[in-house]
Amino acid sequence: MEMTLPPPALAEPGSAPPGGSRRPLRLPVAAALAVAAGAALLLALPPFDLWWLSPAGVALLAAAVHRRRLRAGFGLGMLAGLVLFVPLLEWTTIGAGWLPWIILAVLQSLYIGLAGLAGAWVSPLVDRWRALWPLLAGLIWTTQEFLRDRTPFGGFPWGRIAFSQGDSPTLRLAAYGGAPLVTFVVTVAGGALVALFWRRSGVLGAAGFAVVVAVLLGGPAALPLTATTGPSTTVAIVQGNVPRLGLDFNAQRRAVLDNHVKATVQLAADVASGKQKQPSLVVWPENSSDIDPLRNSDAGEQIQYAADTVKAPILVGTLQRTDVPRDNYNVGILWNPGTGPDLAQQYAKRHPVPFAEYMPLRSIARVVSERADLVSNMLAGDHPGVIDTGAVTVGDVICFEVAYDGLVKDVVDGGAQILTVQTNNATFNEAEALQQLAMVQLRAVEHGREGLMVSTVGVSAFVDAEGTVHGSTGFNTAAVVVRDMKLDGPRTLATRSGNRPEVVLVVATVIALVGVLPLRRWRDSIDGDSVKVSEEQ
Repeated sequence: MEMTLPPPALAEPGSAPPGGSRRPLRLPVAAALAVAAGAALLLALPPFDLWWLSPAGVALLAAAVHRRRLRAGFGLGMLAGLVLFVPLLEWTTIGAGWLPWIILAVLQSLYIGLAGLAGAWVSPLVDRWRALWPLLAGLIWTTQEFLRDRTPFGGFPWGRIAFSQGDSPTLRLAAYGGAPLVTFVVTVAGGALVALFWRRSGVLGAAGFAVVVAVLLGGPAALPLTATTGPSTTVAIVQGNVPRLGLDFNAQRRAVLDNHVKATVQLAADVASGKQKQPSLVVWPENSSDIDPLRNSDAGEQIQYAADTVKAPILVGTLQRTDVPRDNYNVGILWNPGTGPDLAQQYAKRHPVPFAEYMPLRSIARVVSERADLVSNMLAGDHPGVIDTGAVTVGDVICFEVAYDGLVKDVVDGGAQILTVQTNNATFNEAEALQQLAMVQLRAVEHGREGLMVSTVGVSAFVDAEGTVHGSTGFNTAAVVVRDMKLDGPRTLATRSGNRPEVVLVVATVIALVGVLPLRRWRDSIDGDSVKVSEEQ
């Protein structure tokens, strides 16, 4: 009896070889995993702080895109990115409205889409050497953040993997390689996690990947951190609050200034009565005086009264107007008791936020949003925020600048003994403030310097050099917090190495992406031969 064998299953060009052993997950399953990946990455960040979900999110997306066509990998990455960024950036609607919010979220999601595409691209390499999956995942995610942190218009680093690790042992890695190293290690753990659970890995292989995950996520707890070695000084942060949250903040300039003056005068009374220690420095937040005190004598007199009463210099967050309408600088300026403003000790924000503090492509932006012309033209400063107060040398960055690696490193290189972040969250919400505080935690560990964040409405807090938060305030309330801050400390490895580790990882990513090309060509030729044989049969 003659037996007729069925023809082999046809393979899609560019997909896995026939036979079913290397097929991708079914598309509905992959889409569900991509959604779960975005949700996991979101929940890892403040205000949820489920840091252990970051490697899980990386693993879920890696599984979703593995062995898929490139466009499918990009689409699944975009899907995960939208699930992450649309809710994460919802606070931007208060100042910009819904359309710019969605545009920003989509733009950020494009980079996660590229990570998904890259994950699909390296599938042949993973299929041949599964042990490379963790390394490839780490390289892809670190390079994705490298690009997103810098492009377009200077980048927008919000939602980085590293900023989700405030309560994790991996935060300590920041002292050795900054935010890029934290992201790299967490995402390598994510790659090991997907390798552990992906179909058949064998007992020994599964055990090996499990050990990698445990060591990468728990091992950094044993890493030593540089201790601050200098003396201490007493610093006060003043959160004066605003009458009303939202864009109407800008119409309340005098009330906001009065709130910060009143809170500082009350601090002076508490010092006189022994309830508080005498501070050597008082820090007010960004926009604590949106009235330029160098041009408005009444505002200047009020700040001088506060400094004289508290008997300490005040680092004031204010705007400096220029002779050109709408052009201004966002500055922190030292205001001394008795002598007034020290124009040699001030910092103008170096990285104004596009579309919020200045408007690129303003004529096009008017078509997108009717609020485009509400945005002024904030000018960029030209030097790092190193301010000598007499008692302490402050490294000042303003608001979103804390998210940018180089801006914070510059102040430490300039001799900063402590880090200060002046911010105004009145036009955002508590979630945004907590996300920003997580960045301060990372920066303090990264550079071995104690830091603080002070906001008009909260959250304000101190952070020690191990990333522990002290004296955190509530949101939409007035508060004054006083703390002794330790000064100085050895330069960490992260400070000394700068962006070199990140550049090495990016170069390694390029090599890996190029190196997989011969494997992809070989696989495509095998697929083509399989299709040809099937057609002949």
